[in-house]
Amino acid sequence: MEIGIKKRATIYSGTSNLPLAQEITDHLGMALGDVTISRFASGEIYVRFQESARGTDAFVIQTHSAPVNEMIMEQLLMIDALKRASAKRINAVIPFYGYARQDRKSLAREPISARLVADLLQVAGADRVLSVDLHSGQIQGFFDIPVDHLTALPILAEYVEEHHRDNVVVVAPDAGRVRVAEKYSLHLDAPLALMRKRRMPEGKGGAPAEVLDIVGDVAGKRCLVVDDMIDTGGTLMSAVNHLIRQGASEVLAAATHAVFSGDAIQRIAESALSEVIVTNSMPLPSPLPDKIKVVSIAPIVASTIQAVFEDESVSEIFQGENQEAIPPEIRKRGPKKKKKDADQPAAAI
Repeated sequence: MEIGIKKRATIYSGTSNLPLAQEITDHLGMALGDVTISRFASGEIYVRFQESARGTDAFVIQTHSAPVNEMIMEQLLMIDALKRASAKRINAVIPFYGYARQDRKSLAREPISARLVADLLQVAGADRVLSVDLHSGQIQGFFDIPVDHLTALPILAEYVEEHHRDNVVVVAPDAGRVRVAEKYSLHLDAPLALMRKRRMPEGKGGAPAEVLDIVGDVAGKRCLVVDDMIDTGGTLMSAVNHLIRQGASEVLAAATHAVFSGDAIQRIAESALSEVIVTNSMPLPSPLPDKIKVVSIAPIVASTIQAVFEDESVSEIFQGENQEAIPPEIRKRGPKKKKKDADQPAAAI
């Protein structure tokens, strides 16, 4: 008797960002798998898959958006259920990784929450993690399983190139964003500026940073402030005001994750920012102010899912730009116009 082995992929979504999950499956020519997620009267979460998952390469899409703890727990329960249903490989697709900013002990007697989330995902049964623009690259080292680090930089930079090409200066809001800003600079063939700042230790959870100085020429320039996320917007507003005082003719911002806590959207709408470009990694309210533009990460996530399923290279999709350091070949080639496969519909899997 001969036994044929056929690979099968299934894609499931938690409740945090169903529109993004649907867009991803549309790019792949697939349908979302059938899973029931509900709440008991006590507030506990119930999960049940309505179809066989035995032997599948399962992808569980869940953004860790508010309420963050519930969204993480949903994903953990889905992963556990798939493991108990004999899925062959379970891939946690996390467009926005919760607790990413708590990646080290800044003060005595603090937890390293990002590490704890990594441990929980692995104990639940995840075999691989896919995430977009982690707050810090070292989070990958918290896992003992493969982590594919995606980046939205190509699609954000392409939008800027198409709509705001002239007289641009890329601004790193702090020292931690210099490498990302340098990649934008290479994409746009634009000069780079750096904001030196310090964050006051008291009230770390929400205290805006104090801008001390700007290294680079921003007077009369269209300044593009780049970051991985916009949360309350306090730090961004501080940067915008300082750039305007230094003579910037226009200030834009680009960030992958639109967390938009509190009155962040109102602050942006009333600010001197001319435009803010974000992605749909997080669920967003509607309508948004006209100055907030949203680009989709669905194509790059779909291409990555396809590459993982087919055991192909993920870094080739981004041509090395998803790496922490800037590879020598990227430095040599100069500004990049288009990304291979990232903006094209993926084939069905």
